[in-house]
Amino acid sequence: MDQSLERIVEAAALFSGTNEGVRAGARVSIKGGLIAAIETPTSVAEGGRHFILPSPINAHDHARPTASSFGATHQPLETWILRTALGTPPDPYLQAAVSLARSARSGCAAVMVHYTRPSGRMRIVDEAAEIARAAKDVGVRLAFALSIRDQNPLVYGDAEPLLAGFAKSDRDVLERLFVHRPLSPRAYIDLIEEIAARIAEPMVDVQLGPAGVQWCSQPLLEAIAAHSAATGRRIHMHLLETVYQRAWADQTFPQGIVRRLDEIGLLSDRLTLAHCVHARPDELDLIASRGVRIVTNASSNLHLHSGVGPIAAAYRRGGAIAVGIDGLALDEDDDIIREMRVVHLMHGGTGFKRTWSSVDFYAHVVASGRRATGAPGTGSLEVGAAADFMVVDLDRLDRDAILPVDPLDLLFARGNMSHVVESVVAGRSILKDGVVTGVDLPAMEAELRQLYRAQLPRYADFQDTWRRTDEAFSGWFQQHCGCGC
Repeated sequence: MDQSLERIVEAAALFSGTNEGVRAGARVSIKGGLIAAIETPTSVAEGGRHFILPSPINAHDHARPTASSFGATHQPLETWILRTALGTPPDPYLQAAVSLARSARSGCAAVMVHYTRPSGRMRIVDEAAEIARAAKDVGVRLAFALSIRDQNPLVYGDAEPLLAGFAKSDRDVLERLFVHRPLSPRAYIDLIEEIAARIAEPMVDVQLGPAGVQWCSQPLLEAIAAHSAATGRRIHMHLLETVYQRAWADQTFPQGIVRRLDEIGLLSDRLTLAHCVHARPDELDLIASRGVRIVTNASSNLHLHSGVGPIAAAYRRGGAIAVGIDGLALDEDDDIIREMRVVHLMHGGTGFKRTWSSVDFYAHVVASGRRATGAPGTGSLEVGAAADFMVVDLDRLDRDAILPVDPLDLLFARGNMSHVVESVVAGRSILKDGVVTGVDLPAMEAELRQLYRAQLPRYADFQDTWRRTDEAFSGWFQQHCGCGC
């Protein structure tokens, strides 16, 4: 047996992910990737105090290590997403490995990769295999959903009048980069099953990935819903991220977009929705009643000026909430701990009225994230559960040590990835002494930067075009998606 999967980890404190809160002192025995025992040690282990917690989950991401470095800063999603064409993967394995390793650096056990921008350098099945290889090398669990669009590649509606106003050279560049012949619903589903046959295994969950209602036709969404119902395959999709998407949805589906998704069978406990920033109370009720999860990406929404979602309202309705990084953590460093703190602070309540306790919030978002990514169990640390946990340096976290303070409260007060000393996934230590063990992250980051720089000349015409067309795109959305913004 691999000795890395049979060992003992001791700590001064442990939060199991249940409502019992933090307990003092724990010895966790691992065997075969599972927790074999949790005992109270008779003496304190030497080498400083540690705190063991269930591993966080990055429940919505795109395996995109940077965005601001391409000049895509402080723009609404609608133009930001076009600008990030400059970040097309120069090497799919390397880009995914850097992104996944950064998540691992902050303690993540599982990452959802909603793959929206393939490199175009290889067959998409082979590219998916490269991303799965990166996840295996890093050691994280992977949920992979190949994003699909079959309408509205540039704006939410007919782009012809907009394109007609551009010079032919600018139009040609935009169409080359963004306007492609879409797959049919049947071809997409067949492709997903081919990808699943290639990469699916206990550490990799392949899902269906409609990009969003404004980008997917009704026949495509209906086909995806039917295939999910027939096979049990999970679905991951954006919904109502921006005010312009809200306006488009109201114009296109006056009877209600969420009600329409329910009518075609898309809403179920197999579905995870990213964002829902502009979901309304009745929509939150329907989402919660169907067992759908919402992944909130608070920092991304702030970066892109998308708004602050009704996460507390969804939670109070019994909705399942998970947390994602979305490739745009607050400091663009993929720090899931800081991201959880942002969500906890933004939606935790006002005054003495609280939405949740730290114990309830942490356990809830971990369990929901595991469900969203296909990771086994709820994440609670108990005998027989998957050995997925992180170890925090409690001496550094409790840097003042003035009087005893609940370690979980300290984590939500000032924790970040620098406090994580070890991360264990399926019994394997994928982060040790704060260093990712499976790949050389600093070397990969340096190599990836060089590749990004080397491929910039390929997009010189787009950068030139963008300077002339950016204002026209922003004007289109303000004119045609009448939200008053």
